Amino acid sequence: MKSKVLLLSVLFLCFQSSFSQKIENRLAELKIVLPKVQPPIASYVNAVRTGNLIFLSGKGPTGADGKFITGKVGVDMTLEEGKAAARNTGLNLLAALKAEIGDLDKVKRIVKVLGMVNCPTDFTQQPQVINGFSDLMVEVFGDKGKHARSAVGVGSLPANMAVEIEMIVEVE
Repeated sequence: MKSKVLLLSVLFLCFQSSFSQKIENRLAELKIVLPKVQPPIASYVNAVRTGNLIFLSGKGPTGADGKFITGKVGVDMTLEEGKAAARNTGLNLLAALKAEIGDLDKVKRIVKVLGMVNCPTDFTQQPQVINGFSDLMVEVFGDKGKHARSAVGVGSLPANMAVEIEMIVEVE
């Protein structure tokens, strides 16, 4: 009997370890390296957990130097550059999420996203810009990455960031 329990325990651990790095493997397949988590720039935290929900503070896109990618989409940058900035912001949010929960395999669902685009008043392609973020979440998490979303245009963002995105994530 003890040998059966031991065998089942070993099988369970092997099964569990084969899935414990699923998202990390997916990131590697996509050639994605998460950036260093940027500390908050004021009196707030990157994430707050309540129950099985993680509320992530708004993040913006950063370059290799750690400085914000700035400008108004539709004026200082193209729609495609804005979309790339939104994707970059997604990487920053994933890094903050991983720092909070330790393992991205704990993600049950990306629940809700608010994407803000720094743009002029006549710019109307905010959803296409934030698609850069949304597409990344689906690439990484599959169906668990599909989320409810708002995409809005704003006249300015802190430090003149091109986009700012916040999200709510359900975890196991």
